[in-house]
Amino acid sequence: MTVSEIQLYQILKSKLGEKGAEELVSFVRSEVTSEFDSRREIYATKNDIAIVREDMVNMKSDLTKSIYFAGIIQFLAIIGSIMAIVNFTLK
Repeated sequence: MTVSEIQLYQILKSKLGEKGAEELVSFVRSEVTSEFDSRREIYATKNDIAIVREDMVNMKSDLTKSIYFAGIIQFLAIIGSIMAIVNFTLK
């Protein structure tokens, strides 16, 4: 038992008796533990945040590559269109 559990036990012991106080302290301990476990699953840890940041950096580099690739394709399409127009008008 922790200090706070012992203090709670001492307070309840005078009102509920030893067995009742022990049962109530055990119940409170189990409820606090289950609540802590359920909340731990909800909140992100430092490790979770580090993984997300790493994924964001990788995604940023992939997007940058995609943008440059799309720009080169557009540039080549424009050059090809101009060359086609020039060839069509010269013939």
